[in-house]
Amino acid sequence: MRRTVRILLVMTLALAFGSCQVDPTTGHPPPIGHPAPPYQSWITAVTADDLPYSWRPGCPVGPADLRLLTLTNWGYDGNAYTGALVVHRDVAAVVDTIFRYLYDQRFQIERIVPIDAYQGDDDTSMAHNNTSAFNCRAVTGGTAWSEHSYGSAIDINPVQNPYVSGDVVAPEAGRNYLNRADVVPGMIVSPGPVVDAFRYNGWGWGGDWVSKKDYQHVSLTGR
Repeated sequence: MRRTVRILLVMTLALAFGSCQVDPTTGHPPPIGHPAPPYQSWITAVTADDLPYSWRPGCPVGPADLRLLTLTNWGYDGNAYTGALVVHRDVAAVVDTIFRYLYDQRFQIERIVPIDAYQGDDDTSMAHNNTSAFNCRAVTGGTAWSEHSYGSAIDINPVQNPYVSGDVVAPEAGRNYLNRADVVPGMIVSPGPVVDAFRYNGWGWGGDWVSKKDYQHVSLTGR
């Protein structure tokens, strides 16, 4: 009888406060202040050949306006990896500084590769929890250029930080992380290192939007 009552109590609390979200990571970086691999980064030029799927003639910026930022990040297994983002040349140094801060804060990012690895397909990139920046495409559900088309927007850990508009959740696996009060590694919340660092540098966060939420999205314009 006691066991039955306990089970019912646990179920009632889960319904009242939301189910506990599973930690997506398999390991954690060394604590802040402990020895760790140094953050390293490089900013290099790109050409049209480097962007076979994410850029095409007619896009609002050209390859000469973009830079490849290669950087160190903490993976979901707790190890240090080398990732890469394509961003506008005017924001490359700031983005580098922010990701250095996120590395120092031990913020974990599952995967960072240019979206050309997914043939420019945003849905596939999100489903693989890939963090990406430049992609010449329209805004979700619209026809205007996305801020990603300018290289001045970044989507970080899309599964733990989904796009939410009514019943639409993207990527679909993001439904498991709709309870934003139950914070797990890789999740973007405010206050928190990702939002704080980007806001300090004048960027906006999609989690602040009113009619919809894009928790993965940070951009220079706030759009």
